[in-house]
Amino acid sequence: MTQRSTDKIKNRYNRISGVYDSMDKMIKDSWRKDLLKNVTGNVLEVGIGTGANLPFYPPDIHLTGIDFSPGMLNKARMKADTLELPYQISLVEMNAQEMDFPDNTFDYVVATCVFCSVPDPVKGLQEISRVCKPEGEIIMLEHMRSENAVVGKMMDIVNPVTVNTWGANINRRTLENINKAGLSIEEKEDLVFTIFRKLKIKPDK
Repeated sequence: MTQRSTDKIKNRYNRISGVYDSMDKMIKDSWRKDLLKNVTGNVLEVGIGTGANLPFYPPDIHLTGIDFSPGMLNKARMKADTLELPYQISLVEMNAQEMDFPDNTFDYVVATCVFCSVPDPVKGLQEISRVCKPEGEIIMLEHMRSENAVVGKMMDIVNPVTVNTWGANINRRTLENINKAGLSIEEKEDLVFTIFRKLKIKPDK
């Protein structure tokens, strides 16, 4: 995937950063709480966006949040400043496809609706595996292409509109991409049919 493609998607997220919170209501707070309730230690959130997950992390962790959009990251910083967070936090502008962290850095890697917009999702998945400790966990809330043939086809038709509007693909075959990245799905829970899913993944070590 070219740098030009990455820059194009980054610019789209910069453009919508001011209204993104209103667009992000499709993820229920209860899903976020359930996903994050057991994280411990050194935690990475990839594509932290405007910081919608910040209120739901447990205390006594160290959270590093990255995003390739400065506009989104500024919103996350503002949110972190207004919340009395019971944990340490660092927010860094960084591309999930090319992270600067050493191998085996994090106990948990978190992603919520990120791999619909990472330009090269397989490369991004391989990167989050690289920075996760061998005994660590990758946990995700992701929307993806429906396994229903009719609904999936409709998502294919609408997808160019969503990509050009805010940079998100609604028809990504995320389970296939996880397999292509060499990762194993340990747990899978359907939240909205086969479109929204909660996933727990073991890093490829």
